[in-house]
Amino acid sequence: MDWLGLQLFTELPDAGRTLIDCRHEPLLIVIAFAVATAGCFATLDMAERQSNSEHRTAQRQWRMLGACCLAGGIWAMHFISMLAFQAPIEMHYDVTLTGLSLVIALLAAWLAMTSLDRTQMRLHHYLQSALLIGLGIVLMHFVGMAALQTGAQQYYKTSLLLASTAIALLTSLAALLLARYFRNGSGTLHQAMKYGASLLMASGIVATHFTAMAGMTLVLPDTTALNLPSTDNSLQLGLTVALITLLISASSISAALSDKKLQSKEEDLRRYGVLLNQLDQARASLQQAAHYDALTNLVNRRGFNQLFAERMAQQSSDQTRLALMFLDIDHFKRINDSLGHDVGDELLKVIADHIKAATRSQDLVARLGGDEFCVVTSLHNRDEACHLAQRIMQRMKEPIELGGRRMVMTTSIGISIYPDDGQTAEELLKNADLALYQSKGSGRNSLHFFNSSLKNRATLALQLEEELRLALLEERGLCVHYQPIFDLRTGQVAKLEALVRWLHPLHGLIGPDKFIGIAEANGMIIDLDLWVLRHACQDLARLHQHGYAGLKITANCSAVTLGHENLPNEVEMALLEAGLAPGRLELEVTENALMGDIQQTVKLLKRIRNYGVGLSIDDFGTGYSSLAYLKRLPLDVLKIDRSFLQDVPAILKDRQIIQAIIAMAHTLHLEVVCEGVETVEQYEFLAENGCDYLQGYLLSRPVPMSELRPMLDQLERQAPAFTPCCDIALQGSPDLFADTLGYRAGASTARRGR
Repeated sequence: MDWLGLQLFTELPDAGRTLIDCRHEPLLIVIAFAVATAGCFATLDMAERQSNSEHRTAQRQWRMLGACCLAGGIWAMHFISMLAFQAPIEMHYDVTLTGLSLVIALLAAWLAMTSLDRTQMRLHHYLQSALLIGLGIVLMHFVGMAALQTGAQQYYKTSLLLASTAIALLTSLAALLLARYFRNGSGTLHQAMKYGASLLMASGIVATHFTAMAGMTLVLPDTTALNLPSTDNSLQLGLTVALITLLISASSISAALSDKKLQSKEEDLRRYGVLLNQLDQARASLQQAAHYDALTNLVNRRGFNQLFAERMAQQSSDQTRLALMFLDIDHFKRINDSLGHDVGDELLKVIADHIKAATRSQDLVARLGGDEFCVVTSLHNRDEACHLAQRIMQRMKEPIELGGRRMVMTTSIGISIYPDDGQTAEELLKNADLALYQSKGSGRNSLHFFNSSLKNRATLALQLEEELRLALLEERGLCVHYQPIFDLRTGQVAKLEALVRWLHPLHGLIGPDKFIGIAEANGMIIDLDLWVLRHACQDLARLHQHGYAGLKITANCSAVTLGHENLPNEVEMALLEAGLAPGRLELEVTENALMGDIQQTVKLLKRIRNYGVGLSIDDFGTGYSSLAYLKRLPLDVLKIDRSFLQDVPAILKDRQIIQAIIAMAHTLHLEVVCEGVETVEQYEFLAENGCDYLQGYLLSRPVPMSELRPMLDQLERQAPAFTPCCDIALQGSPDLFADTLGYRAGASTARRGR
């Protein structure tokens, strides 16, 4: 095919002379590559400025400049490479075709820059643009080659012609992708990557040209005379074109850098303005956040302290009083645990609205954190505070529809009065908190005013906490008492329950119901339970040495201790140190302690039971009483709480309950212990109904180790015809110390040892 004098897709003729002594000037090739690289780098800069310009006019200007840089780089590389071509024949260039090739290069470059202006580029956009640009480059090359006038005909090898076209297409696609990628970014790495991209694009353009040149063969017809080349000025012409092109590229890059710096400064100014506005908003937001709760929009703790101080200063001048009410939502934690914190937050919003609705507009309502609220109101007498608190409690009982559930919440309230109960916000809050603690200890959903006895109790509780920690650390003052458990089948004492006591230097012998709650609340209960366990095992070992080899020991295990992962190892160590067989020990756990993480509890209890230690469920019937859980637990003994036995045999229902528990336990292959046995009638009833063991004052009170052996000898002499110990009478006297700590009481009846 003859096109513009070029022989495309045509075989070499049989006639004619083939010019084989053709070569390229290396220096001009290097210059051509440098010109292409500079043009590509300038084009990437222009594409970046085009995409970052905000005005359409500026975008068009950068697009035009970028097209000139790209077209100039491609065309100059092509022209200089043609100048580098040397053949043993005279060569000159057709001006018209040379100019046409430049126009084609400009059109292809303009098309490339226009493609980059799209907001979104999909795959077919890239392919379509790459096809047009690549074909434009190929067309520019062959039009330029057609401008080469030598008198010889140019024949092109089809495979290299197609390869050149493919390289042009791939180079165009790569150029579009790279220019698109480098539109945004900054930093040294970004700049280095841009240099690499420029080299890659220039390599593709150079490869397109020289692949086509490699496929060209010059054939001089036989009828044409061979004209040798005259003066060669290709180097000077190539340097001139390169210099002009490089100046254009350098000027464009300089303009892009200047514009980038100017735009950066403008952006900095805008950012500073935005930052100032944001700082103003942040200052206002911080002021709001510093004094108001984000969830309920009530005053928070900081705002409350400030406003309350102002209220107190105002009330001091008016000689009137203030009431500070500390509110805590009853069992709120269960809402978060069961329905999630999102529902809990929504509930807090509703509760805040209820409290606001129950108070007056001049009252101060604050959320101090979690589910704790505070109300401050002016008053003339305490009855006004009481009425307001009752109004809040009544409003709180209104049903709340939330999370697909209908809930009724209650609140406990503690009240302190200014100036009677304190002169500062901190003191009044602390005293209101003590009153709140009394409300929660009284069954919740109630209100209490602060009084001096609450402070005395709190002081005494803190003192006992410190002294108990020291007593446990130094093992000073703590001791273990033992209460026998009687086997109704043999008439013998079969077990001893270990019960901790505290011989206080000031208050004398203190029962566990006075200090177990303190130990549980302050993280000492695990150490206390393990201390009792070790001492009980050692005491039982001594009893075995004195002939009481058939006895077992039972030790209590709190809910916290039951969650201690190292409990099985501690039990094993206590038995090894005392030299006892595992079957001699029985652990008592309360029913409520078992109902926590049931899977973990079963796993831990099985480890203990597999070691050979017996397990007993204490206070049965006073907790969850879940038979579904009971059948899964690896238990040996069920212990009936004394509360079921108090009115036996007088009350029919109590008798029926105990009969049902004994029958159920035996069905589950569990032995039954009934504690709190205090009358012969109770003993006879239990014996008639198949109870296995009994424990209580009818048999013996808890005694220290020093009195245990005489008591066991006495009980052994009375067996098998059991008669109550006549010299052991029920004793009970008012305990001032117990009254002082009554609000902290809450230990199990098993620990009280009746």
